[in-house]
Amino acid sequence: MAGAPGSQHGLPAPNFDEGAVPAYSLPDPLRFEDGSAVADARDWTERRRPELLELFRRHVYGRAPDARGRTGWRTVELDRRALGGAATRKLVEVEIRGVRPGAARLAFRVHVLVPNERPGPAPSFLLLNNRGPERADPTRDTKGGFWPAEALVARGYAAAAFCVGDVAPDERDSFGSGVHALFDDRRGPEHWGTLAAWAFGASRVLDAFEADADLDAARVALVGHSRGGKAALWCGAEDDRVALVAANESGCGGAALGRRRFGETVAHVNALFPHWFCGAFAAFGGREDVLPVDQHELVALLAPRAVYVASAQDDLWADPKGEFLSLVHAEPVYALFGRGGLGSHAAPTVGAPRHGDAMGYHVRAGGHDLTRYDWERFLDFADVHLRAR
Repeated sequence: MAGAPGSQHGLPAPNFDEGAVPAYSLPDPLRFEDGSAVADARDWTERRRPELLELFRRHVYGRAPDARGRTGWRTVELDRRALGGAATRKLVEVEIRGVRPGAARLAFRVHVLVPNERPGPAPSFLLLNNRGPERADPTRDTKGGFWPAEALVARGYAAAAFCVGDVAPDERDSFGSGVHALFDDRRGPEHWGTLAAWAFGASRVLDAFEADADLDAARVALVGHSRGGKAALWCGAEDDRVALVAANESGCGGAALGRRRFGETVAHVNALFPHWFCGAFAAFGGREDVLPVDQHELVALLAPRAVYVASAQDDLWADPKGEFLSLVHAEPVYALFGRGGLGSHAAPTVGAPRHGDAMGYHVRAGGHDLTRYDWERFLDFADVHLRAR
């Protein structure tokens, strides 16, 4: 498969044969660690959900620091006639103050385009931009499908984006810089990885949105592509202020079931990108069956909020079937809240999106990318789950 790493770091070549997927048994999200069953939504909210969050922190993403009282923000640029007068453009600087001696602060910038014609505070899409800054150009000198701001504004949504690399570099051995350096530059088994740092940054943007009268902070959709999708899902799991998460081709450590060992696996992702996760996650390479969680439980942590998972037909590295199945296996948790799933457990065909009660999914033609087609489907879903609220 083009673009997928092969036999690197002494690892076997990735499996792209559905017939070679091993038999597996998924952990039950509705069973406590002591083996007893979750009885109702209260059981889930008060006991099982915190238990699962701790398991993911301990074994997958790591534990982020407490940011209470350590965040500030200010608008450093304002243009009320952006996009030909259709939007107000804001450049917001978010500041995080550190606790380590000599680590004073980190500031990163968020670009926001708010529709000028709106009945009240606008719902918004926040993109965790894991590509270059030109992919989310607020001046619109560079336009593309990765961040179609005009389309978002025309549909009544604010379009916001920040570069995740401004929060934490996407590099090995980078824990002495970025947001990590503000709190603790060590690298222990449960130390928060880069994905958790990006999720932490997205939550700090939500702090700023809560103070902006032009934005409805209760109607924010997070969007992430690839590794950005992994971070968006984890942010939505930890931060229940997020109303909708749209994860595009997020693969292993995102929406795809790890136990399928299809495409990108735990062993591959830790060999190629060990900084993304906590140190403990590497121990489960080739041992996914003993990992106490799987990614359907990450999706379940969003319940009863809205979630959209998107795949691409040629992006086998991200395991489209495994991404779809995570939604299916998260449905019992949504049912506790009276929320429906996708309405069918048969995977939809290419180009035929399925929008259920609280879940959405599509697989489009093409390869690994975030496209205008993906955004249009996210917007259709958000029109029901954000605009109608």
